[in-house]
Amino acid sequence: MTTTMSIRELTRNGNMFGEYDYIDIEDKKSHEYKGVFISSRYAEDVKKFLKKKLAKEKQEKLDRIMKFAGKGSIYPRFNGMTASEIREEKAKEQYGK
Repeated sequence: MTTTMSIRELTRNGNMFGEYDYIDIEDKKSHEYKGVFISSRYAEDVKKFLKKKLAKEKQEKLDRIMKFAGKGSIYPRFNGMTASEIREEKAKEQYGK
């Protein structure tokens, strides 16, 4: 079962938590949606779902960034070198020793 309550009603009627699967929380004056209260029976399922959803969103953001930033990998010949060593090596290749 579900219902909609104001924050005030929710705090005054704490016993309502056990009666509903979830409770929509709404500001009664402005009718602005504030959030949702999930029954403890479904809390772990919701946490797992949110964890997956947030990880997916984070990965999508990283994928968008990586399009512009490149793959983040370097040529194998530069592995283990510092930035200044890489610049020095590139200069040697380009202009000779």
